[in-house]
Order: sequence, then C-alpha cells, then structure tokens
Amino acid sequence: MTTNAARVHDVPGRTAPPSRFREAEARGARLGRVLRRLGRVREVDEPLMERIGVAMTEHDEVGARLARALRAPAGSPDRVTMGQLRRALADGVDTVPDAPPALRDFFACVEATPDWVAPDLLERGAAVYRRFGQNAADVLLQLSLIGGYRFGGPPDLLVATGGLAGDSTRRRLGETQKWTASVSEPGAMQRAADGTWGEGWRLTVHVRAMHALVDASFVDRWDVERWGLPVNQADQAATLGLFDAVVLLGVRVLGVPVSADDSRAVMHLWRYVGWLLGVDEQWLVDDERERHRLSYHLLRAQSGVTPAGAELARDILAVVRRLPHGRFQAERTLSMLSLFLGRASMRDLGLPWRPPWAHAYVVVLNTLRYRVAMRTPRGRAWVDRWAEGVVERVMAEYFGDDERRVGALPG
Repeated sequence: MTTNAARVHDVPGRTAPPSRFREAEARGARLGRVLRRLGRVREVDEPLMERIGVAMTEHDEVGARLARALRAPAGSPDRVTMGQLRRALADGVDTVPDAPPALRDFFACVEATPDWVAPDLLERGAAVYRRFGQNAADVLLQLSLIGGYRFGGPPDLLVATGGLAGDSTRRRLGETQKWTASVSEPGAMQRAADGTWGEGWRLTVHVRAMHALVDASFVDRWDVERWGLPVNQADQAATLGLFDAVVLLGVRVLGVPVSADDSRAVMHLWRYVGWLLGVDEQWLVDDERERHRLSYHLLRAQSGVTPAGAELARDILAVVRRLPHGRFQAERTLSMLSLFLGRASMRDLGLPWRPPWAHAYVVVLNTLRYRVAMRTPRGRAWVDRWAEGVVERVMAEYFGDDERRVGALPG
C-alpha cells in the first residue's frame, strides 16, 4: 500500500481519533443494513475500523504542501501564486516560467498515472455513467448529497465555508453537476496527443487543490478534537463512495439495469478520480461489493445528524422550488428522497415524508429506455441523446446565464 496521507495522529498530543468516531455506531449500522448485505459483511472488521479512525486525522500531504506554498507570504522563494496554478492547470506546468518546487511536485504527482489505470475501461465507465442521464442526477442530489447530510462533520464544514449553503447553493449544485458531467465526457480523463489533459482531469485536479486550500484555511479554527481534520481521508473515502457505488445502487433502484462489466467500468473510472483527488490507495477499489463493505464500516464510524445537515437539506429544497416547474420538482424530490432515505432519516433532516409515487413512473420510463429501446442501435442513440439533453438542461437550470465552471480557488 502506498500513501500520501499525513497524520495529525503522529503529532504529540494527538494520538486518538476525533470524538465523533463511532459516536452513533448503532444508528450507522441500522442505516447501513443494505450495504452490509451487499458487501457480504458477516462481522465488523475491527482493524478496518481502526484505520478509519486514524484516517479522520490524516489529509492529502501532496495537496497540503501546495496549499502551504499558495498561502506563503509575498516574496517567499517557495510561494506559488494562483495565476501560476491556473496556468499549470490550463496549459501544463512546463508553461509556467520558473515554476516553484511545490507546483512542480504537485503536477509530477497527478501526472504520474498509476499502472493500474486502463484507458479503455475509463472510457467505458464514462459512457455508462453518462447514459444514466436523469437517474444519475437524481441519485447524486438525493441519495448521495442530501443523504450524506445525515452525519456530522462534512455538513458542518460546508456551512462554515459557505459551500452548498444559503444563497450559494444553486451555483454550487451547478458546479458539482459540471464536474461530474466533465468526468464522464469522452476522452475527458485522458492526455491528448498535444500533451494537454482533458477537461475532466483538469477539473478533478482543480478540486483537489481547492480541498487542500479549504483544509489549510480552516484547520486552525476547526474543532479537530471533535471532527478530525477539515478535509480528511476518511471523509474523502466516504464521499468517493457516494459518487461510484451509491450511484450504481441508486440507479438500479430506479429500474436501470447495470451489468457486472458496466459496474466494473464505472468503479474503475471513479477509482482514478479518487486517486487524482488525493484519496489514499487503501480506499480506492474497482469492485462494487468491496466499496459497499468499506462504506458500511465508514457508516458505523460516523456521528449523528447535526443542525447543519437539516440546514443544507432545506437550502437544496429551496433551490429546487425555484427551478422551472418548481412545485412539481420539489414534490418529486421529496417523494424520491422518502424512498431512498426512509421516514427516520427524513425526520432527522426536518423534511416531510411523501409517498414514493415518483418511483413508480420513473421505473416505467427506465424500463422503456434501458430494457426496450437499448435493444437496437437506433434506440441506444436515442437514449444517449436524451442523457446528453438532461445534462444540458440541469446545468442551464443551475447556472442560468452565468459561466459554467467549477468554483474559483479560495484565496
């Protein structure tokens, strides 16, 4: 196993996981019953739980070194400017005159593509993910994003940073959609013949730098004893699972068939995305069942819901109500959330429960799309056009007339 993770755990006086570790384990085990079954977990893996506790005190050290250089005072020989980072992301680090060591080291790391990366499998994973269309958008918003607000820590950081909270919610949702759409575009995670990287790769590296800056900016005013590091390895591993295996699980619930080969391709794509984001290798897997096993243990490691989770959930519903056909969209979202999360979780987030009527018509539509239309080349082309149209519509709803880009790096 290789690691780029640096530990608060190794600092004198910081020898234990944060107090939230396993604080609401019975609740996490209850919420993770499906994952336990899918991951074929017969008993709790205590060494794995110990590693999760340690990971709450670890961060991405390569990103942290870049963040320190970005935050260095003017005149420092090690300082990296935002302009240098932006140019390196757009055109390559070799185009940056006298590139500082921290910038060169960062790009040497992200450009050292692991031997296990299979380009053909990345492309298949991207095509499968793209074809999920509205289903992926629904699962990411409801089960991955809002469902992730049921545990303390990351939601509290989002509220503290202003990410996905208050007036910024609509734009932040658009930025997440932009990133996931870019990752799943053809060739987006590959290096072109002219040496430049695809947009999905560049945006993923941008997100890594942004995470590192948030971690460095908030660590001195963050309750590390309570939550661990602001952006830590355990939370990043849990978040990665929300984009790969949780999406696969969610779209199946909505009636989308996913073959074993398609599952492997999607998992491979997000394994590489996770590697680019600085997630430690021990949390990167190609196998959907193994991801469910890890996610079940990560659930057991969590604390309960905090007021931040309910605040973020309400802000997202407020955004949905302001979209075109907002009243219908909000009721549809609540109906699907009620199915995905259950009554207790809806209550935890302060959301009203609705009968799962939306699930019924979505399953019918997906049966027609994926089990009937996909049988012919013409039908597959029609499904692909529909899925591409969904991405365009969702981004138009979130961004409006604004530029469609991932958020600017914090100063």
